[in-house]
Amino acid sequence: MNVTTTITGTSARISPHGEIDFYTLPPLRTAVNQLPGHVIDLLWDLEHLSFTDVAGLRMLFCPAPQGDPQYRTAVTNLRNQPLQLLLIAADLFPAAYDLSRLIPDTPADLTAHRS
Repeated sequence: MNVTTTITGTSARISPHGEIDFYTLPPLRTAVNQLPGHVIDLLWDLEHLSFTDVAGLRMLFCPAPQGDPQYRTAVTNLRNQPLQLLLIAADLFPAAYDLSRLIPDTPADLTAHRS
């Protein structure tokens, strides 16, 4: 897995290239752990992400361990498979997978906008 990180002011953009699963999480965690202390916003640019499983969901939604920085997290450039996984997770477990905090301008009623 290749990971590109770009820092602009207090924002970081992390762009993984490939697939996210249990075995590819370490480079992503390393990228987050190496962010400078002044970063408060984290944008996951998923344009080059072709596949993710539950490991990607955990990466996006599980809170950081106590004592680690808490980032305002968002995603952009979702491709079909990762988007479908997020929508299914939000449908099944809306309290755990609240897309309104992750995807800016998420409609309140996702099911009305699904194809």
